[in-house]
Amino acid sequence: MNTKYIFVTGGVTSSLGKGIISASLAKLLKARGFSVTIQKLDPYINIDPGTLNPYEHGECYVTEDGAETDLDLGHYERFTNVRTSQANNITTGRIYQAVIEKERRGDYLGETVQVIPHITDEIKYRIKILGNNGDYDFVITEIGGTVGDIESLPYIEAVRQMRWEMGSNCVVIHLTYVPFLAAAGELKTKPTQHSVKTMLEQGVQPDIIVCRTERPLNESIRHKIALFCNVDSKCVIESIDAKSIYEVPVLMREEELDVQVLNKMKIPIETSPDLIKWEEFLFKLKNPKTEVNIGLIGKYVELKDAYKSIIEAFIHAGTSIQCKVNLKMIHSESVTDETIEEKLKNLNGILVAPGFGERGIEGKIKSIKYAREHKIPFLGICLGMQCAVVEFGRNVLGYSDAHSTEMNPKTSYPVIDIMKEQKTICTKGGTMRLGAYPCKIKENTKIYDVYQLIDIKERHRHRYEFNNKYKDAYQQAGMIASGINPKDNLVEIVEIEDHPWFVGVQFHPEYGSTVANPHPIFVSFVNAANNHNLSK
Repeated sequence: MNTKYIFVTGGVTSSLGKGIISASLAKLLKARGFSVTIQKLDPYINIDPGTLNPYEHGECYVTEDGAETDLDLGHYERFTNVRTSQANNITTGRIYQAVIEKERRGDYLGETVQVIPHITDEIKYRIKILGNNGDYDFVITEIGGTVGDIESLPYIEAVRQMRWEMGSNCVVIHLTYVPFLAAAGELKTKPTQHSVKTMLEQGVQPDIIVCRTERPLNESIRHKIALFCNVDSKCVIESIDAKSIYEVPVLMREEELDVQVLNKMKIPIETSPDLIKWEEFLFKLKNPKTEVNIGLIGKYVELKDAYKSIIEAFIHAGTSIQCKVNLKMIHSESVTDETIEEKLKNLNGILVAPGFGERGIEGKIKSIKYAREHKIPFLGICLGMQCAVVEFGRNVLGYSDAHSTEMNPKTSYPVIDIMKEQKTICTKGGTMRLGAYPCKIKENTKIYDVYQLIDIKERHRHRYEFNNKYKDAYQQAGMIASGINPKDNLVEIVEIEDHPWFVGVQFHPEYGSTVANPHPIFVSFVNAANNHNLSK
């Protein structure tokens, strides 16, 4: 069939969960046998979120082709098990950049360049890229921000035009909020009515309204929303708060969100969504047999979105072995000689998180020393791996001021140094080593036991690397390079031989973890933490 386009907009307030609704709908359509992809249109003027502080926008998610994207793309991959790419995340900055470059080349032949049609045409072109090659039955497009924001206007106009051009091949889902006022003791529909009114003023009538709510919607509320918002009562969908985001596809199946989408698009409903494996995952998630305490040491721990992929990877891994992971978020600046025993003593595993910059670095290094000396399972990711190298250099090899040249350019022992190709780069955006790179694993190592493979590929986001000048000294002292990039001879994985489970990886395994395929590094790490717990 021709590719169908589904748009998901949001109203009333941000952070209602458009990404989860989009991913859940994709999961349901995929479970019916359709091919689906999801893209995110972000209204900010940054080219991508790669230069954004986590306090601004949470985690930056990296695709296999090296795009720095919105964290919602992580949800898309985790739910659907379908890889995303640069085409799956478009920003206003990228749209305007493309239009201005065309104007400079003379592509518009002297026309006055305007929002309509030039900006909206570029938006429509980017939306259709994923559907043009015929690989997907459905392209779901989530529009960031909230309807009524000035930044979103060109996107809503592009949706209006596509609906007019494509008819029933295009459906609009509007996610809104129905608050419960305790004083009045009732749910209020007025914010939803105003949100839809704003869309109507911009020329777009939603086909389906999904209502985020804390309390169930009764038939009276559904009918009221339907009446005032010009939709059928069956197209008013309840999205009640759930304990886990992984419950949402099942809740949307019960609300028949996918059925209403297919009906609107006049597609025959011949099958039911097959969610057997998903429901098995949910059963294991809700019925763990053991539990472990794992500490995540980082400098953004007050912001869970900053480590979203890591948190979800622990859920996937723990559930796969029916082990509940109690993740303890520990600020690296709070780890000192005086506090370390109190903060880390009850942990069964320690993960030192990725990041940039000097703040909190010594707390990370102290935490790694504690994990190494107390034989606690340890995983270091990106900067976490580099900190493990620094700690080992200082406390085992005797390199007193060993460090990364990112933190201390004048260190006597630059055991972590900037990559050769990065030394002449001055700009920040999109200039790191990004995307999937190959790695060759040594046999008879812990990491080989994890992967059971020699050749792997993992996603990267960094500028600094292990300094190979020190590799022999490290290996003789017991920290071996068990994974090497075969092309550039870069050290990708280190591990300590006489430790139950101590692994540092330069790449980001969390990006590759999904419900269907938990990442083997996280599975092995959680299993090691579980064994550590049971051995106490």
